[in-house]
Amino acid sequence: MRDRKAVRIPAPAGRAQFNGDAPAVVVVGGGIAGLSAATLLAERGARVVLCERENYLGGRVGGWSTRLADGSEATMTRGFHAFFRQYYNLRALLKRVDPAGRALTGLPDYPLQHASGHRDGFAGLPTAVPWNALAFLRGSPTFHWRDLPQVNARVALSLLDVSVPRVYEELDGLDAASYLERIRFPQAAHALAFEVFSRSFFVHPTQMSAAELAVMFHIYFLGSAEGLLFDVAADPFPHGLWEPLRRHLASLGSTVCTGVEVGSVQPGEHKRFSVTIGDGSIEADAVVLAADVPGLRALVGASPTLADAAWRSQVGELRTAPRFLVSRYWLDTPVDPDRPGFLGTSGHDLLDNISVLNHYEHEARAWAARTGGAVVELHGYALPSDVDEEAARARLWEQLTEVYPETKRAGIVDERHELREDCPLFPAGGYARRPGVTTPDDFLVVAGDLVRIDLPVALMERAATTGFAAANQLLSRWGVAGADLWTVPTEGRVPVLRAVARRWRTC
Repeated sequence: MRDRKAVRIPAPAGRAQFNGDAPAVVVVGGGIAGLSAATLLAERGARVVLCERENYLGGRVGGWSTRLADGSEATMTRGFHAFFRQYYNLRALLKRVDPAGRALTGLPDYPLQHASGHRDGFAGLPTAVPWNALAFLRGSPTFHWRDLPQVNARVALSLLDVSVPRVYEELDGLDAASYLERIRFPQAAHALAFEVFSRSFFVHPTQMSAAELAVMFHIYFLGSAEGLLFDVAADPFPHGLWEPLRRHLASLGSTVCTGVEVGSVQPGEHKRFSVTIGDGSIEADAVVLAADVPGLRALVGASPTLADAAWRSQVGELRTAPRFLVSRYWLDTPVDPDRPGFLGTSGHDLLDNISVLNHYEHEARAWAARTGGAVVELHGYALPSDVDEEAARARLWEQLTEVYPETKRAGIVDERHELREDCPLFPAGGYARRPGVTTPDDFLVVAGDLVRIDLPVALMERAATTGFAAANQLLSRWGVAGADLWTVPTEGRVPVLRAVARRWRTC
């Protein structure tokens, strides 16, 4: 059941399917955005060719097989991902191949542990504002009523009156760190806000738009009644999510190509576009660009006639967040059984969170049961530029042994590390220049979590939402019906609180 105040964005109207006039569409990128666009287009009868540079689908939520030192086959991924309950459009995509909802399993809490020893969680809280905030404040060892007088109420109340896209006009010129300073949160509260929201964008708040931070508060806590608890994948991402979706696309007549790179998009001879794929090319009536920031910049840079110069300049300005490291260890001894499947950490050097995969994922659980060990994953976001990978690995491991002391006696059966720098950066002042779903060419659209869309969505949900929106845009051009989209409320959910916030801001 959705939040009763969730907002429906009606689908473009039109005929149900293509009737003998199906266009050819190339989708560049097989992450969540590309899969969403390809799925909707294929379901309406378009002839879809999806091209993915990697050998696997899912993008930053993808995974691949690896053989461990003990001979076991395991699946490595780009790291932990939380599937929040307000991810309506992503869940609509997954429902195509998992109608019973077995691919995801819920974790009982979203615990956050501070280096001071304080620990917060979100289990058992009411789901809607203001009761969720009051209950959290009452039970938290980090927040205290006595801290409230120092908070700048006028600024803090603005979080109860977030309206998309208006919030970008008001706050996008300010960085998130400055915004938090204006609110004057208690230091421990500042750390919590930093952990839960800012670090989700793989960046320090000084490099992030305050508007994006405010929208994150709105989506996950103050504007939605879905709460902050989330689900995780019960199986490695490829097994439970993306391979079933690949089969679904194939059943609809689509062609899914992995391990191939799209080099350029040029004017076609017989159709609108000619898309260079590897050593060959195919012609298409429309193109969906659903690549990551480096891939999109490279592709557009190699396609000098695409759209227009102003749009190509916007793409060229896109930047990535700093490097992040994912370290996964297969250990020969277990961690304590009461360790949560996921733990957010604050103040522990480079360490941002710890996952114990064998506490929720079937493959990892089977390996741990067979060997008597554990599978543990560490994340370090926004790594300092003067820290190399080897030092970052060592520091993450050291912090693990401090947070979970039982790992000090563990032997490492095997380990895998992923150092990446491909997540989009949303700097202060960048919103107006960020590419949107549409482009100057009616049959060229863009999708992904890097894309501007004037709805309260973020991360994986932004990828899915823009993917469906891109498909809707093309379908409307051809007079074919699209799919409804859903979001959390587009403005603060309590009218009285919105009115108070607006009055305080104008006093």
